[in-house]
Amino acid sequence: MAQGSMAPGIRAGRLSTEELAQNFADLHPPFDPHEAAVAADRCYFCHDAPCITACPTAIDIPLFIRQIHTGQPQAAARTIFEQNILGGMCARVCPTETLCEQACVREAAEGKPVEIGRLQRYATDTMMEKGVHPFTRAASTGKRVAVVGAGPAGLSCAHRLAMKGHDVTIYEARDKAGGLNEYGIAAYKTVGGFAAGEVEWLMQIGGITIRTGQALGAGLTLEGLKSEHDAVFLSVGLGGVNALRVDGEDKAGVGDAVGFIADLRQAGDLSALPVGRNVVVIGGGMTAIDAAVQSKLLGAESVTVAYRRGREAMPASRFEQDLAASKGVRLMFNVMPVAIHGNGAAAEIELEYTRTEGGRLTGTGETVRLKADQVLKAIGQTLEGAPEGLKIEGGKIAVTGAGRTSLAGVWAGGDCATGGDDLTVTAVAEGRDAAEDIHSALMG
Repeated sequence: MAQGSMAPGIRAGRLSTEELAQNFADLHPPFDPHEAAVAADRCYFCHDAPCITACPTAIDIPLFIRQIHTGQPQAAARTIFEQNILGGMCARVCPTETLCEQACVREAAEGKPVEIGRLQRYATDTMMEKGVHPFTRAASTGKRVAVVGAGPAGLSCAHRLAMKGHDVTIYEARDKAGGLNEYGIAAYKTVGGFAAGEVEWLMQIGGITIRTGQALGAGLTLEGLKSEHDAVFLSVGLGGVNALRVDGEDKAGVGDAVGFIADLRQAGDLSALPVGRNVVVIGGGMTAIDAAVQSKLLGAESVTVAYRRGREAMPASRFEQDLAASKGVRLMFNVMPVAIHGNGAAAEIELEYTRTEGGRLTGTGETVRLKADQVLKAIGQTLEGAPEGLKIEGGKIAVTGAGRTSLAGVWAGGDCATGGDDLTVTAVAEGRDAAEDIHSALMG
């Protein structure tokens, strides 16, 4: 399994079906109309709203909140979708506490921002639950575009291109479209199969074909795609997982957090999903927090996130850190793994305390051991299988402007390309902007 070959302490059924259902309920229950009206009433409707600048997709936030305030949630949804076609998912998973809500004037004045994320969900859910798609497809241009990867960037790019009349084929390596929205986000943030439903709703625009089980390689080459299409957009994500490079990393029970979350998201029965009794997650980003919290919700007795730097440097937001702590996850700072001990299977992890000297992280020589029958790595991902001929910078596909690569007729966006910050909302913006650039190039 993705979490490594089985160790004795890793087993399924630690909690009842009822307990699991309660644990994995919606993290932020949706607003009802009255709650949305009250929340919208707190907005100052700023003329030069800082929340718009803080949004990577530049949604006109005061406008859509005013539309909710005047009883027009579907008009609000259209305002959102014009900038962010995956606005429903982003309302659930965006770190609003470090983006739009952090910039909110109410946050600066009172320490309590307008609940922009929940208002966005209220608007988008209102439209999507009615099965309404707000856009119509333009007349066919006769142009064909290949999109490789059906994650947020690829879906955003495909939708915008299809809306402009181009014929789009998405080639997706996995069995389902959605990318990290489907496979990589904590289950309690996107309940009820929302990711798959959002893809189905997006496809209503027409002009998009999704071919699953199609990965770049011997049977699907960039040269072949270029010869059969007028443009190619690469949104292949990051498929590799960084190694710890410590003794014992090959022991049973050691795996990657990305695979663990994917297994959980695709599990039909959470009570059948194995989890350790003592889980240690190595890393400090959203993936680490999501893996740790869900391990605890599955019934692990002890869960620890071990991060090599201090709290202030942790990539996961303070909200996510506090969420983990509220679920019983222990956060350890300034520690890094040096060895995993056990007779064939993980039993303990040895961590060395760290300090920063002259801007560089160094070990102190002092170590501590924790019980660990399951160790999950969440220390970053790497680009795998990039086509030859593409310029690579910092382990990602180099792009300029709106996603133009070093090869003519090829664009890239999302986590696989330079310039992003590994957020769903940023990937959506990059796919949308690349689509606009592709459209301009194709139409002269």
